[in-house]
Amino acid sequence: MTAGAPGAAGEGARLGGPALRLTVLVGENDRRHHRPLYSEIVHRARAAGLAGASVFRGIEGFGASSLVHTARLLSLSEDLPVAVVIVDTEERVRAFLPELDGLRPAGLVTLERCEVLRYAGPDGADGHGTGEGGA
Repeated sequence: MTAGAPGAAGEGARLGGPALRLTVLVGENDRRHHRPLYSEIVHRARAAGLAGASVFRGIEGFGASSLVHTARLLSLSEDLPVAVVIVDTEERVRAFLPELDGLRPAGLVTLERCEVLRYAGPDGADGHGTGEGGA
């Protein structure tokens, strides 16, 4: 699942060079007002004008509860780990953190410095059209 916002990273600006990657690890079944928490995070990131967000579904993992969640056929667990990854400038990501804090996600939230080598849509544009990829 991906989302990008018109005008993300500044009107007409290219996202490139030093950036910050925000990763939020939650459970697939975590909810916020009857909506999957990962979806709420993506939609709030888009509304905040961040460059993009992607959701990745894990096949196995455990967190603070130490309970292993897995997609294996005979497993009883279906609450698989989900990672929401957002990449943008440090300023924009840090400005989004209070919005994330308001959701009070149970899980792990990390920040890592990274470098954006390319941020472009399928037509080679700088990520400000339809169909652009997420983080």
